[in-house]
Amino acid sequence: QVQLVESGGGLVEAGGSLRLSCATAGRTFSSYTMAWFRQYPGKEREFVARITWSDDSTYYTDAVKGRFTISREHTTNTLYLQMNSLKSEDTAVYHCASRFGPGTNYGPYPYWGQGTQVTVSS
Repeated sequence: QVQLVESGGGLVEAGGSLRLSCATAGRTFSSYTMAWFRQYPGKEREFVARITWSDDSTYYTDAVKGRFTISREHTTNTLYLQMNSLKSEDTAVYHCASRFGPGTNYGPYPYWGQGTQVTVSS
């Protein structure tokens, strides 16, 4: 079993920055593909960013390219999402997700965190 716990969300003005963290426990962190998704009220979760299990290659949805950076710290088993130049449309609940081995932008991801709210005021 893999446990994921997000933190770092909050209220920020447009143009500001936040860094989300996802603490993991339970299995070998480096063997897992990790991802961030976000969910708007009443909508399905949508892909934001992914980091591969094999070489830490990164992938982003077009809406966040150049503004968000996904990274992972293997010594602490923590996943990060650095969010810069935030916009009101980035307001959502952000979830981290993981799967063992290779993965795609769209999963499936069997393990999910509970989510952290990000609110960007304009």
